[in-house]
Amino acid sequence: MASTSAPNSLDIAEQVARVLRSNAETQKFIDEQAKLRAEAEKLARDRALAPWQIVLSSMAAGAALFGAGAAFIKVFGA
Repeated sequence: MASTSAPNSLDIAEQVARVLRSNAETQKFIDEQAKLRAEAEKLARDRALAPWQIVLSSMAAGAALFGAGAAFIKVFGA
């Protein structure tokens, strides 16, 4: 009788270990998916803000050129 219960306990221990490994792998995939989802959201946000960044950069460059032109006229000008 004792010899028949020992293999069963080993089988149960093996199954428990397999389930725990499976749970660990699943959690690893869930963490990786959450990381990829956060990265995708960041890229989507950056993609949505890119046109505004170009507009504001162009406006700042235009203001800088306008200021440089005004200074040039003031120094050498009329």
